[in-house]
Amino acid sequence: MTLETLLEKLTYTVVQGQVNIPITQLVYDSRKACENGVFVCISGAVTDGHKYVEEVVEKGVTALIVEKKVQVPSTVTVIQVDNSRKALAYMSAAFFGYPAKQLKTIGITGTKGKTTTSYMVKSILEKTGFSTGLIGTIETIIRDKVIPAKNTTPESYVIQETFREMVDAGIECVVMEVSSQGLMLHRVDGFTFDYGIFTNLEPDHIGPNEHKDFEEYRKCKGLLFQQCKIGIVNIDDTHIEKLLEGHTCQLETFGFSDNADLSATDTHLINRPGFFGISYGVRGKLNLDVEIDVPGKFSVYNSLAAISICHHFGVSKEAMKEALAGIRVKGRVELVDVSDKYTLMIDYAHNAMSLESLLTTLKAYNPKRLVCLFGCGGNRSKLRRFEMGEVSSRLADLTVVTSDNPRDEKPEDIMADIVTGVEKEKGEYVTITDRKEAIRYCMVNAKEGDVIVLAGKGHEDYQEIKGQKYHMDERELIQEILKEEQMK
Repeated sequence: MTLETLLEKLTYTVVQGQVNIPITQLVYDSRKACENGVFVCISGAVTDGHKYVEEVVEKGVTALIVEKKVQVPSTVTVIQVDNSRKALAYMSAAFFGYPAKQLKTIGITGTKGKTTTSYMVKSILEKTGFSTGLIGTIETIIRDKVIPAKNTTPESYVIQETFREMVDAGIECVVMEVSSQGLMLHRVDGFTFDYGIFTNLEPDHIGPNEHKDFEEYRKCKGLLFQQCKIGIVNIDDTHIEKLLEGHTCQLETFGFSDNADLSATDTHLINRPGFFGISYGVRGKLNLDVEIDVPGKFSVYNSLAAISICHHFGVSKEAMKEALAGIRVKGRVELVDVSDKYTLMIDYAHNAMSLESLLTTLKAYNPKRLVCLFGCGGNRSKLRRFEMGEVSSRLADLTVVTSDNPRDEKPEDIMADIVTGVEKEKGEYVTITDRKEAIRYCMVNAKEGDVIVLAGKGHEDYQEIKGQKYHMDERELIQEILKEEQMK
């Protein structure tokens, strides 16, 4: 492959050297530089790839993609571009032979619901015989191969490499979560999604190293609808008009509104021992009745989005109903079967907005008591701690304050901040630093009809302390506690 081939869809300036040279590898990590490779200098938040040009040239790199001036031997080709992240995306697509053209690509963006919706789509499509890969917050799935995720939306090179592996494995469709950061940093440039889904938008991910304000956050989410063929969006969201400004795709809508292409009607909460769900009717371009083993109004939105997508694949109503009835997503309102006496669940809610949504949803099922266990991450905003404490104390009957990922802070200091918020409202609370012991407290002291939520960790199976990640899976802790209590 030649450098010229990798650059075929880019606008660039040849600062020195030739573009008709052979290239064996495309790299953006200086540690992976090799002979006859091309190194893309990324100006990142943590480090600047331009600082490593001397090092990568010594390793045999014969071409550089830069945004800034660099001093290298005349034997090295230097290509200047306006945005090296964007260049990496297009070059990665070319390097792997444009694999997205051989897949049906489905991108899901939104503040909440991306993960659950992606698993719903995958489940429905596979029920109908479409081999479907997944890229998301929890993991990447390529047939039987499962790779734990590092980012919601990986770097563009990794995306294209994954697409190529999926194509080679005979996969037909891929559903992926598309974060605002992924869109802003051009990780999904270089191809056009066949379908783009928008779930909802609320203030989040605003601050240092994320988005400077809500307007930027909204604009970044909206970029998906400038690079997909068909956009499927939540018509009920208050930000939908501004989010879609400049869209270039064909639009379809879902929601509770009568104006939606797919509309939800006649919702009913389902409450059985150890089971919280919801049923509703789908009306519009498709008519069916659905029951989902995941509680809450947000589950209606997520499943409507999945139905909207899968309708394009000719999926039967029966297959949709069957797939949705059995959906399970790790760490997303995940019910853990421990007792007929009370309900225990694990959820990823890790900020005030998601915690309020979760607790409000569960209160609608009229539990005897609503118990909420959570902590907050260290090296993060104290405001989140105050807000989560206040929300839990207002909505839960009992708040159990414990440790999450303390990182470089003392768990007790983080917990004290949470308690400051808890004490602004009327709910009872206890503080137990050790997370396992906090979970034990909830289980041992559970009352008939209680609903206990372990919030914040969700799918995570570690606890981060002083720069190290220690294995800690709440599912394992629950089983350990059950065995230890039986032996007493």
